[in-house]
This record gives sequence, structure tokens and C-alpha cells, in this order.
Amino acid sequence: MKEIRIPVLLFLLSLAAVSCSTRNAGEDRAGGIDKIVCTTGMIADAVQHVVGNHAEVEALMGPGVDPHLYKATQGDLQRLNRADAIFYNGLHLEGKMGEVLEKLGRLKPVIPVGEAIPESELINTTSYAGAYDPHLWFDVALWSEVVAYIGEKMQELDPEHAAEYEENARRYQQELLALDQRIGKQIATITEQQRVMITAHDAFEYFGRAYGIKVRGLQGISTLSEYGLKDVTDLVDFIVGRKIRAVFVESSVPRKALEAVVEGCAGKGHKVKIGGTLFSDAMGAAGTPEGTYVGMVQHNVRTIVESLGGSTAELVSNNKD
Repeated sequence: MKEIRIPVLLFLLSLAAVSCSTRNAGEDRAGGIDKIVCTTGMIADAVQHVVGNHAEVEALMGPGVDPHLYKATQGDLQRLNRADAIFYNGLHLEGKMGEVLEKLGRLKPVIPVGEAIPESELINTTSYAGAYDPHLWFDVALWSEVVAYIGEKMQELDPEHAAEYEENARRYQQELLALDQRIGKQIATITEQQRVMITAHDAFEYFGRAYGIKVRGLQGISTLSEYGLKDVTDLVDFIVGRKIRAVFVESSVPRKALEAVVEGCAGKGHKVKIGGTLFSDAMGAAGTPEGTYVGMVQHNVRTIVESLGGSTAELVSNNKD
């Protein structure tokens, strides 16, 4: 890992300094889990649903934060050091934090939730040899499997409350599977010709596979990848050829690139609008519907369906937010 705001040597020294206190604290709690730190908001939301009020759950990466580019700060390391357990996505989503998480894994439970999904259900990417698309949360049914996995891990970490963790995970899974069914029905209201999502980076492949909509991003699965003039030109030609009516920007990715695509379409006599902002690698602000996983997904689907000419009449029929 070449880029991090504090030297790796300093980080290793800080780990050595806290490792003894971490172990002693664990002994005092007799195996209890009081504080959990998660990398992304989506993971923190899932963990919170499972643990209820038995642990404090915190996300390192807030609204508008791109996990592909995220670099750990001194404050992050302090929070990670104080945590009794850490949950992260894995599959190279938190690319710049890999070494930090690996070192912490020698001191405490550090759990990659991506391990919940069998390789047969993962999407291979052509961007990096041997790599898988990490954006699991865009297939809501697949994400429900992650919730079950978190439940199993919490039962192992804190057996005293195992029955509650199992029940909480089961209940949240049911909510997600009901949402998954509603999403499929709403996407199906878009005409086949218009059932195409154009976004800044290729984060929505799981969404496309799950709900029958073609997705295309200007950048690859990671915002670390670069795009060039040919990428813009090819995307413009595709949009014009399909007469696509809208493209979508993302809350965690600069919109400049897609604005160039919109201008390119206009130069060829095709008017395409920015249909709205989607939440891709980060959720919305705390205290808003989009600050929850379910609310974020519903916002995205509503934005996509309305911009592409479909109907969202029953999308939020069971919304609890």
C-alpha cells in the first residue's frame, strides 16, 4: 500500500502499543462485543440490524465517501484499535486499507463480509485479472445472504446473545427479500428499449443482473481506473444509438465525466438529461431515509424508474422509514 496519511511504521508501532490493552479488555469482558467498527455505511447498517442494542456500531466512511480511494486517518486507526470487532466488504473494495485491516486481523476479529457469497454468485471483472466485482449490496437478495453471514459471525463472537442475533438477522432478511421482489416489479415497468442505466463507474452490475436492466459505466468497477476520450466517445455513440433518455451521476463520484457525455450527445443532436443522483459506494446522510440501506435502495430505484419512464407506484408500499 503506497498511500496512507500516516507511515505504515507509525501504524505498526501504534498497534503494538494498544495490543496488550486490547487483549486485556477482551479478557475483562469475558468475550463480549461492545464496539464494532465497519468500513462502509451499508455494512454498518446490516450489522446494526443484527446486533440491536448489544453493541455500538460505527462506520468509518460517511456520505459521499469513495471507498476505492479512501485512506485511513489517524482518527480512523484509533477507532479501529478501540473496536472489539471489525467488519469490512473485502473483494478489494477498500483497496487502500488492505494492509491496515490485515495487521488488525492479528489482534481481533476482522471479518470480510464478501466471504458470505460463493464465487459462483460473484461477478468476474475484466478490469483486473482474477478479481471480482465488490458491489454486492446492489443485489438486495444477495445482500440478504451477507446479513445472514453477519448473524452467524455475531453468534460466534458473542454466544450469550446468539438467539437474538439469529432472530434479528432472519427478520431483516425477510424485509430485504420483500424489497427485492418490489424492485423487480418496478424495473419491469420500464420499456425494454429504455431499460439501460448509464453511470459514472461500473458499480451496478449486480443490480443489472438481478433486475434485468443493462448497465454501463464510463469507468471500471473501481474509480481508481481512468477513462479517456475513446471511452467518452464510445459511450456517447451507445446512448445516441439506443436513444437513451437519461444518465445518472453518483453521490460519491465527481459528475464532470458524465457531463462531458451529455455534452457529447448534444453535439450529435440527441438530448439526454442527468436523471438524478444515485447512491453507489456510500449511503446518504444519517437521519435521512437514504441514510439507511433500504432507504438508499428505494431512492435509487425510484430515481432510475422515473427517469427511464417506468412506474414506482408500489415501490415503497412496505417502507418502514
